[in-house]
Amino acid sequence: MNTLTPSQNRNAISVSELNRQVKSLLEHSFMTVQIEGEISNLARPSSGHWYFTLKDDRAQVRCAMFRGRNQQVRFRPKEGDQVTVLAKVSLYEGRGDFQLICEQMQESGQGRLQQAFERLKLQLAQEGLFDQGRKRALPSPPRHIGVITSPTGAAIHDILQVLARRCPSLPVALYPTAVQGAEAASQIVRAIQLANRDQRCDALIVGRGGGSLEDLWPFNEEIVARAIAASTIPIVSAVGHEVDISISDLVADLRAPTPSAAAELLSPDQAALHLHLATLRQRLTRLTQRYLAQHSTRLAHLRARLRHPGERLREQSQRLDQLELRLHRALQQRLQQRHVRLTELHNRLQRCSPSRLLLQKQQQLQPLQQRLHNGITLLLQQRRQLLQFQARQLQGVSPLATLERGYAIVQNEQGQAITRQEQVTPGETISARLHEGMLICTVDRYAD
Repeated sequence: MNTLTPSQNRNAISVSELNRQVKSLLEHSFMTVQIEGEISNLARPSSGHWYFTLKDDRAQVRCAMFRGRNQQVRFRPKEGDQVTVLAKVSLYEGRGDFQLICEQMQESGQGRLQQAFERLKLQLAQEGLFDQGRKRALPSPPRHIGVITSPTGAAIHDILQVLARRCPSLPVALYPTAVQGAEAASQIVRAIQLANRDQRCDALIVGRGGGSLEDLWPFNEEIVARAIAASTIPIVSAVGHEVDISISDLVADLRAPTPSAAAELLSPDQAALHLHLATLRQRLTRLTQRYLAQHSTRLAHLRARLRHPGERLREQSQRLDQLELRLHRALQQRLQQRHVRLTELHNRLQRCSPSRLLLQKQQQLQPLQQRLHNGITLLLQQRRQLLQFQARQLQGVSPLATLERGYAIVQNEQGQAITRQEQVTPGETISARLHEGMLICTVDRYAD
């Protein structure tokens, strides 16, 4: 028999931890799923949540749909109903029960319609029919409104009631058509085409009151969507209630949450226009009164400033005399200042006269010339004594002094000094430089 060791006991987890991990694993492993089945064991406690079992002929699964989600379901489910739910896979930790958390619920058959809706929505979006760039601006205000809906439905009644309240003078044209059933889509298309041929209206409302997905389906047909896109008249789509979104809403130039809202969006508010007009009239009256008051005050001020020309001339003449006197005094003062300035400059010029400066420089030049003459004389005397001394020294070493004592300098024909007899040969001409003069000699022989 296998037994747990103490270390294995320490690694054990609690039941609540196990359920928490399983719940996390389920919620992260499964995407949102769409499931069809039969409702059983339906419970609606006071909290507003729904708890039920969804089953088929071979299996069943517990389900929960919380109040925030089940309030969006357009029908009241009951035991035995065949439904399609959009749900997330989860686990109720308290009991360890596998369950589905439902987010949407439809009666069976609507799931196929929803899939067809999504396919057409994707196709038209790829073609650009939902792009804001292709949508037209609505006229403001419109001259004539066309309404494409059932002549006996609540939608036309609501639209006319709103238009009568807001703008009774706005003309309305009804293009009657069926708004549900097999023939509704083709009739809606023909009504849109007829309105475009008439060209009476400059804005169209296409829509109907609320209903199930099957009731609203004609407004999800491709032919209706393309007719709205091809219309040259701007179209407001008003299909169902605010929570209902149709293909027509996406293609139209503007979506209104209800037919009444469409009439509100298109029609100008006559009462608001009257109030705005009254406000503008009051503003215009105030501005006019203020303008007149300002100009009346300005006129009075100008009238007070206006005087007789003779008085103005007398004032100007007196002012001219005063200016003349001021000019005369200013000229006299200026001439006096210039005279003083001229005297100062003349004195400065006398002090800086070239003849005076020349005399000063000549007086300074005489001692300098005497100093220069004395310096030159002294320098010549010093240089002469130095020259005599250097001449005596040179004379002491000069060969001329030797020549004075009877010696001679003997040179060959090339001018080289002869110091040995071997430098000449008998018959060669040589020269002897004396103290005074030179002798040309011929060598006869060598002497012993």
